[in-house]
Amino acid sequence: MPALVIKDLPAVLHRRLKDDAIQHHRSMTQQAIVILEQALHRVRPIGEFTPYRGAFPLTNDFINKAKNEGRR
Repeated sequence: MPALVIKDLPAVLHRRLKDDAIQHHRSMTQQAIVILEQALHRVRPIGEFTPYRGAFPLTNDFINKAKNEGRR
């Protein structure tokens, strides 16, 4: 299994991680994995996006008109 070494971890973060681990009855490693999973789950991978669903379609004509009016 891959490993991760975090160098120069600030003492305050180390203490908070340790306290969280104790509170959730986990090792510090387990708690760090849970935190990373939660944080990375919220981030959408590159390439995924939500299509525009506005009140009007974004056509090339609309975009060009907006550019000509000085909107960027």
